[in-house]
This record gives sequence, structure tokens and C-alpha cells, in this order.
Amino acid sequence: MLRDLIINSIKQASGIDDISLEFPENEEFGDYSSNIALQAFTIIKTEKWPDGSYIGTRKHPSIISGKNSKEMAINIVEKLRKDKELSKIIGKIEVAGPGFINFYLSNEALEEEFKRIIKDGEEYGSLDLGNGKAVVIDYSSPNIAKRFGIGHLRSTVIGQALYNLYKRLGYKVIGDNHLGDWGTQFGALLYQITSQNLDPAKLSIDKLEELYVDFHKKEANDPSLHDEAKMWFKKLEEGDSQARKIWEEIVKTSLAEFERIYELLGVAIDYAYGESFYDDKMPAVIEELTKKNLIIKSEGALIVELPGMPPGIIVKSDGTTTYLTRDLATIKFRLGEWGPDLFIYEVGADQTLHFRQLFEIARLLGWIDKKEFVHVAHGLIRFAHGKMSTRRGESVKLEDVLNEAIQRAKGIIEKSETGRGLSEKEKEEVAKAVGIGAIKYFDLMHQPLTDIIFDWEKIFVLEGNSAPYLQYTVARTNSVLAKAGNKSSSGAAASLNNEELVLLRTLVRFPEMIGLAAKNYSPNLLANYLFELAQKYNNFYNQHRIIGGENEKFRLILTSATGQVLKNGLVILGIETPEKM
Repeated sequence: MLRDLIINSIKQASGIDDISLEFPENEEFGDYSSNIALQAFTIIKTEKWPDGSYIGTRKHPSIISGKNSKEMAINIVEKLRKDKELSKIIGKIEVAGPGFINFYLSNEALEEEFKRIIKDGEEYGSLDLGNGKAVVIDYSSPNIAKRFGIGHLRSTVIGQALYNLYKRLGYKVIGDNHLGDWGTQFGALLYQITSQNLDPAKLSIDKLEELYVDFHKKEANDPSLHDEAKMWFKKLEEGDSQARKIWEEIVKTSLAEFERIYELLGVAIDYAYGESFYDDKMPAVIEELTKKNLIIKSEGALIVELPGMPPGIIVKSDGTTTYLTRDLATIKFRLGEWGPDLFIYEVGADQTLHFRQLFEIARLLGWIDKKEFVHVAHGLIRFAHGKMSTRRGESVKLEDVLNEAIQRAKGIIEKSETGRGLSEKEKEEVAKAVGIGAIKYFDLMHQPLTDIIFDWEKIFVLEGNSAPYLQYTVARTNSVLAKAGNKSSSGAAASLNNEELVLLRTLVRFPEMIGLAAKNYSPNLLANYLFELAQKYNNFYNQHRIIGGENEKFRLILTSATGQVLKNGLVILGIETPEKM
């Protein structure tokens, strides 16, 4: 990538390995900017020459010298200008302010990357950074016997976007839906179903959730019910036939519901191993912990003491296992099944301590040598007054949100001029793509760790920084190209105006944005880039005539390239792009 070449050149010229290279917010400051001189000056300013100028400490003899950060930047630039490889892609290097170094891509480099967009088409943006490596992404993971609430949206769409990002980087990607189908909550349902003599095969997902909420209302007045739930879950773990039969019906009903919602969302996850899958794999984990002297007994429970955090509970005092035990068994299974180099868990921020404990125990077991474990913690979609809770009956059904978004999108399409040219079937398809796209994008445009306050109006953003705005821009490029016929097949511009140059410089950043979004586990970086690109195309479109104007052929190719990059980016975010809107 262009970025890598620039970073390597700066390393050689400055003597520093940790290089920060940013995209300037103001296009006047180039295509890339580095504060390396300020960084270097901070490192070496502890010593001075007799004349008062600073020198590097003995720990950093290779760092370039200078009296101040600006002089250091000038000295770095002087070296960079002699770099023959760098000169092939950089047309101009400037020093700005107290020592920022700005890089401007050469016209040749821009043209070469632009040609790649046209040549690679749908594959543009694909990299081979992960070639030969595998990554497991644990995402979505809803709990059995509960409706798919709006709270499940974040892990599902962020996880799917990360899956798509890493696939673009050339990794072998395995998506695993770690279903919550085990635990004390099933004891509560088993108690409700048996005590009321209900037929589990006839219980809908709504009824199961109603029973769960009702149990906790009863438990508030009768704490002994907690012991009843624990007793029933222990029966389930021990293989009691009645408990197992009821549980199997609950799982069957839940999976059918989940598949329906995933289909509506356009999400497909490779594997769906529930927590119950690891029931017979936990004894081996407990045995290994014991052999390695990591387990100790404490008040009847089996625990692992951990540095700087509470101990991890492996087996409770009543003999039942924990999420931690099951997640350890999951890691062991994934290591044996897929041998991934990277484990990504896209799970809520409220589970941060759990994952710190999990990763530390895996390290103590010696499982994670040369493996990387990452918890991508997402904030909550919550009410203004606090957290959503199925237990309290305070949640929003995801399907209701999706259907409302589709209906609102359809209403707008019906009133629009372009909508009059669509058949009823086309209107339905476009409304679904636009409505669901709007909900997904609203989530993905936020940095994952950010909490989102649920508001029925704000979540249905259909204009401005939104999926419909991006989808409409793609439809606009399609419309321009359709009107032009075959004129977009070839052609180049002798010179570019400001709007064309700004758009071109933004287009060629796409592969790097994929790399940055993946590296930072932040699909929002890609979403922000796509919005910026769409804005710049629409500004160009509004200011210049494309068909029949100057540089017609080049402008048509520029239009085609913009549509292609927007489509490629939206595919990564899991958002459809209707041909016309």
C-alpha cells in the first residue's frame, strides 16, 4: 500500500520505528500528514550540545537531530526527498507549523491507483495482509428463549462488518455464533413450564420470554424460587430426561425465530455452536487446570486466582459450571478445530472483566502463545433512563424496529419522483434495502464503544449521514452511466479541476480505510469515509456537467469508480445498494 511505503521511508529518515501517519482533515495539507518531528523532538530534548541545540540520548543515537521540532522536520524532509522509491509516488513534501510533514501524492500515483479501481471492480480494496492466517470472530450470540431485541443489533452488525473487513484483508475468516442456550436462566423456564404443566412444543418465543419475565417478578416476592431454578438447571446439566426434552423444544423454537431475523437482516454466520455444545468438553478443561495447579478450592467452589482482578470461578459451590468454564472449553475447541491466529469477541462492554479473566487463564494454561485475543467491546443501545432488560420486561423487539424502518422508507419512495417509475415489487425491494440499511448504518456509524440512546425518531435516519444518502449516491452514479451508454469505456483528463482532484484523492484511500477499520476494529471509520466520498461526488456532480461537458469520458470513469467504491464499502458494512431509487 502507498501508506506502508511512506511509513517505511519516514522510519529510515527519522530513526524512529513508531510512525503516526494521518489523513489531514483539510485537503490543502496533502494526502498524508505526520507529526514524527514533534515526536522525535520530545524523545531527544533531554540533552543539549554546548551551543544549546538538542541531541539524542544514548538510547536513541539514530534519531535525527535539530535545535527544535521544525528544524528536525526540515532535516527529515531533506532525507525523504533523496528517497528514490518515495519519489515514485510522492509529488511534493512540505513542512508546516511547528514540524508537521505533509505528503502530496504524485499525479502518476493517483492515476495508477485510479486504473486499479476500474480494473479490479468489485475486488478493489482487497488486500493480502492476512494471507495464510485465520481469524475466528465470535458475534451476535443471542440468548435462547428470548426475542431478538434491539440490543442484539450491535454485536450482530458490527461482528458481520468485522467479518467482511477481515475477509477483504485476505484472512481465512470463521464466524461463530456462540448461542446462549445454557445456564441458570433455563432453570427458571424449566420451573415455569413444569409447575404450570405447559406443553413446550406449543410455546412461542414471545410466550417463553413472558414466562421468563414472570418468573423474576415472582422471585422478587419469593427468593426461594432462585433455588428452584438452580435445582432445575443442575438437573439439565446432569442429563435429566424431562429437563432435556423441554430444553430441546425451547432451543428448536428459538433457532427458528433467529433464522427468520437473520434472513431479514441479510446476515449469515458460518457456525452456531451453543454453550451446551461444550458441556462434555468442560471436564477436560477442569482437569488441565488441576494438573497445572491453577485451581484452588474456596468456600466449596473451584477458582483460579488472577493477578490484579477478582478470581475466576470455574465451578460454583453447588457444582454447576460458569460462563468462564464454557468459554475456556470454547477456546480449546476453536484452537483444535480451526487453529486461528486471531480471536475476536464482539461482545458488550459490560463483559470486559469476564474477557480479561478468560484471556489471562488461557495465557496461564499456555494456550495463547503467538495467538492474539481481542475483545471488541460495544456500548449499549439503551433508554435515556437506563439499561434495557428482558428480565424486567423493558426491551424493544428488533423486528418491530426493522419493519417500522421499511414502512417509513416505503412512504418516502411512494412520494418521490423516482418512486413513480418503480413497479410495486421494486418498491418493496428498495424499501427493504433502504429501511434495513438505515438501521444498520445508524449503528455502524458510531464508534463501537459508544452507548446509543434509543429514540424511535433518531434511529430512523433517512437523510444526511445515513445509508439512504449513500445508496442514493450509488443510484445517481448508475443513472448517469445508464444515460451515457457506452461512453464511459475509456478516456483520461489532460488536467483536473479542484472537485475532480479532491474526489480522485479520496477514492484512492479506500484500501487503506479498510486496513485501518480492521486494525482498529472500528467499522465506523469505513462508514465515515463512505459518507465523505459521497459528499465529494455530489459536490462534483452539482458543480460540473458530466455528459456533454468537458473531460466527459474521464468524468464518466470517475463516476463509475465512485459508484464502485461506494458499493464495495457498503457490501462490507452489510448494506444493499439498489440499482435505482
